[in-house]
Amino acid sequence: MASSGEDTSNDDDMPPAAAAMAVGAHLLGFSDEILLHILSHVPSTDLVLNVRRTCRKLAVLCLDKSLTHTVLLQKDYEASEDKVKQLVKEIGREIQQLNMAGCYWLSGATIEHVARCRSLVKVNLSGCHLTSLRLSKMLSALQHLRSLAIDVSPGFDAGQLSGECKATLSRVRELKQTLYTPSYGVVPCCTSLEKLLLYFEILDRTREGAILSGQLMVGQSNVPHYQNLRVFYARLAPGYINQEVVRLYLAVLSDRTPENLHAFLISVPGSFAESGATKNLLDSMARNVALDALQLPKSWLNGSSLLQHMKFNNPFYFSFSRCTLSGGHLIQRVINGGKELCSLASLNLSGCVHCLSPDSLLRKAEDDIDSGILETLVASCCNLRHLNLSAAHHHSSEGPGRHLCQLLARLRHLRSLSLPVCSVADSAPRADRAPAQPAMHAVPRGFGKKVRIGVQSCPSPFSGQAGPQPSSVFWSLLKNVPFLERLELIGSNFSSAMPRNEPAIRNSLPPCSRAQNVGDSEVAAIGQLAFLRHLTLAQLPSILTGSGLVSIGLQCQQLQSLSLANLGMMGKVVYMSALSDMLKHCKRLKDLRLEQPYFSANAQFFQALSQCSALQRLCLVSRSGTLQPEAVLAFMARCLHVVVCHMFTGESLATCKSLQQSLLRRFSTMVMEELNSLM
Repeated sequence: MASSGEDTSNDDDMPPAAAAMAVGAHLLGFSDEILLHILSHVPSTDLVLNVRRTCRKLAVLCLDKSLTHTVLLQKDYEASEDKVKQLVKEIGREIQQLNMAGCYWLSGATIEHVARCRSLVKVNLSGCHLTSLRLSKMLSALQHLRSLAIDVSPGFDAGQLSGECKATLSRVRELKQTLYTPSYGVVPCCTSLEKLLLYFEILDRTREGAILSGQLMVGQSNVPHYQNLRVFYARLAPGYINQEVVRLYLAVLSDRTPENLHAFLISVPGSFAESGATKNLLDSMARNVALDALQLPKSWLNGSSLLQHMKFNNPFYFSFSRCTLSGGHLIQRVINGGKELCSLASLNLSGCVHCLSPDSLLRKAEDDIDSGILETLVASCCNLRHLNLSAAHHHSSEGPGRHLCQLLARLRHLRSLSLPVCSVADSAPRADRAPAQPAMHAVPRGFGKKVRIGVQSCPSPFSGQAGPQPSSVFWSLLKNVPFLERLELIGSNFSSAMPRNEPAIRNSLPPCSRAQNVGDSEVAAIGQLAFLRHLTLAQLPSILTGSGLVSIGLQCQQLQSLSLANLGMMGKVVYMSALSDMLKHCKRLKDLRLEQPYFSANAQFFQALSQCSALQRLCLVSRSGTLQPEAVLAFMARCLHVVVCHMFTGESLATCKSLQQSLLRRFSTMVMEELNSLM
């Protein structure tokens, strides 16, 4: 019973209007600094067009320079054309940085309103509809622009750029250019370039079937200017045309290597033959520059002595993906014999099967790594934040302190980590010990509660296998890297059925034998990562129930991106129940990708998925899988934020087309209803 001096008022008894006012009063009682921090998480369109109109105090705070100088519209799918136009009208003069990347739904006429933001210093228009004339008109008005990101699509003509536009481009120092057609784009106009990012997405053929050629660039306007270049980055999609075009860009670099070049990175899927011009470029770089970041095609590094002659200043990024780099070369040529490299923040050794082994290239997949090499690497690169060791068999030998997980636990600054599944297994199965039977088939002894064999009892977070044990090396690793934001646990032999930048492989290899020791308990250990935002789990054959997924859903409340592929037995989806329980707790999940044969996208699955209120993108890849069109329609009706829904299953083409038409009709009806409500 409450004493007479206690306040016995109950907020639940207050009228809704009064309760709302009370909450508002408490919110406005915070200091301006706290309120500004809270408002920084509100989308710019809502901030300026809605929140600003609630009261006088917020009207002032919403126009604070810390909130209006930078406007992010990327992936803000609720930013309609009218909202964007009104936003530019309200605060256009204050905006200095504007990110509209991927705003494909906005028309060119709306994008043109960017010209009113006269104070712009940085603008990202990748994925936006822009013609040469619109780009010219827009850039002519942006005299303070120093950073630009655009797409170069078929029909682009640099000859249509005005003198005022070229004057603006001559002052641009950073350029990101995505090419969909063979072209130099605006690079020749950017005479002050210090940072150049090139993305090659050119198809080998036009829509009419004509074969494209890089020779289309011959005779175009002046060649690129690289004399002030500090960073050169090129990422190529598959296709010979992309390689042909990038060679034309590199040809200029080979003539005269910029003296201030600090970062040189080229990402190429598959093989990319080294030409005479590229060899001259690499030789020139080895003689004249000291790099801070390096990434080269594997064919340029394999068998060459380039790393032995290359000079590095204070390196922060190295990528040797799929190179035949041995452990000895890694230590001697990259880490310089164990020299301290505190500046190195990112290291990609994906697919480097020999990088943690001695110089012998006769290593077999089942051979153990050399823990001394890894220990030297960890000691030298103590400030690593991003490490990728996937797509290789890294097996640890038995012995105290020699396991890969125990050594990586010393990297306390890690924020992203990618490992092969077999590398986190505690130890190799011993010949004198019979393999442990799955717990789901075991019958408890003694006087405990009896369990009927073959009947599943009430699910628990750690059903199927024991929970994460403190003695597990993987559990200990995750305990020592509590601030990890991205984790990838991928089978050494895994290959996606629909890869982004690699050819699809139909006959995938079986999982590594040591991966059989990694199951639900190891997955449950991931629940320790309270700051985890992105998680990928692929080719874990010993998943019995998926119970560890429930632990992740309950404890990893910051999770935004989840990718699951080939978990458990390939002929059966064993984790459907656990996945449904997990999804109920993923309130911040935006991206979900599932790749699992025989997956049934039924009403149970979509009912659970509909509780992910923030979901925006769904991708389902399932050979011989099924889906229920009615469940899909109900899901899309409930989850209004979903903008991408890709489902590749075994359903017939007629079923898919019927579902697509139903979704389009429902969307058209919703748009008409919304328009009628506004009239």
